[in-house]
Amino acid sequence: MSRNDVIGLIGIGVLLLLMALRMPIGIAMLLVGIVGFAALNGTQAALAALGSYPYQYAAVYDFAVIPLFVLMGNLGSVSGMARSLYVAAYSWIGHVRGGLAHATILGCAGFAAVSGSSVASAVTMGKVCLPEMRRYSYSHRLATGVIAAGGTLGILIPPSTAFVIYGLLTEQSIGKLLLAGILPGLLLTAIFMATIAIWMRFKPQYGPRGPRATWNERGRSLVGAGPMLFIVLVSIGGIYVGAFTPSEAAAVGAALAFAYALWRRSLGNGNLSKILLETVNTTALVFLILIGALVFGPFLALSGLPEHIAQSLAGLDVPRVVILIMILAVYILLGTFLEGFSMLVLTLPIVFPIIKALGYDPIWFGVVMVIVLEMGLIDPPVGINVFIVKGLVPDVPMSEIFAGIVPFWFAMMLCIAILIMFPEIATFIPDRMIK
Repeated sequence: MSRNDVIGLIGIGVLLLLMALRMPIGIAMLLVGIVGFAALNGTQAALAALGSYPYQYAAVYDFAVIPLFVLMGNLGSVSGMARSLYVAAYSWIGHVRGGLAHATILGCAGFAAVSGSSVASAVTMGKVCLPEMRRYSYSHRLATGVIAAGGTLGILIPPSTAFVIYGLLTEQSIGKLLLAGILPGLLLTAIFMATIAIWMRFKPQYGPRGPRATWNERGRSLVGAGPMLFIVLVSIGGIYVGAFTPSEAAAVGAALAFAYALWRRSLGNGNLSKILLETVNTTALVFLILIGALVFGPFLALSGLPEHIAQSLAGLDVPRVVILIMILAVYILLGTFLEGFSMLVLTLPIVFPIIKALGYDPIWFGVVMVIVLEMGLIDPPVGINVFIVKGLVPDVPMSEIFAGIVPFWFAMMLCIAILIMFPEIATFIPDRMIK
């Protein structure tokens, strides 16, 4: 093992120690990256990197997609789009057994196409759907599990901040990544709904039937959901047909969401200032982590450690799918104690060279990676979405919520297995629309 490899390993160890001491991950990566640069290339090179990297990366035009998508999601939340989607879904399938749970999954999928955030999806849909499911005496286990799992669709169905960050860290096309999430997002939505249907076969008392809506009510509900569907069609559809870049699509989507919120008169009572403050706070947090990752990543690359690990794994006399499964198993394990976004920026500098050495499509792996991050959102003991749902229903024991997400966790495993067997599900749209 060379001196550079040892420095790289020490850097990883120090980073994990700083994270254990609760130092913010962006600052920890920035600190370790700069000190590592100094150890490998000298103090002058490290100071030069410290002076140029933060501005160099923060000034990248593609980064504009992050605050714009965050703003669009916040505007969509305050303007009542989530409720409109839920009402539309419920009016069509609420009368079947478990219909409210099915409607919740559809509502989460629809709102994901505006928010791009799993946390925002879980909070917003939880506030809308949980009271209805409790009113119709749905099992706490089913109701909370559906919200926690359905909320994870926020980072798979475009627009997705996770795809944007993955693209920026790996230098892959953000447009291709966003389009790659469409079919897998629909697939996972269908698998979630199939999971509910199977659950209802064995536990029908968990999801009583709701009242059947009239055709007039169903028509009005679709009209109510129309503005959100129009925003998604224009912004994501614009990327699909090549009319917009991802940044332009985010700007158009945010402008349309702002116009809709104005029309609904949803920006009064301090809502506008709250939306802008939340957008700035989220953007600042994301940028700090990205800048730290984009300093830590080159330090690791300079040490040569990721390349050596990639060569060692690629040289193993086992099928490449075995190595892929090993990597995914490590990610699932990390998801039990690391927040998904932190896991993404921390591990990609090491894992991505391995994926390339194995010959896997980087766009396809981005989709698989996001689904694994989704699993981390509901994994005990960290599971952010589980804690969000717990905050909405403090009287429900945490054990009940975790029991409710178990079937959906296995549904995500099934989705990953399908994508491994049929990678074209993820690459079909981007390969045909963006050259």
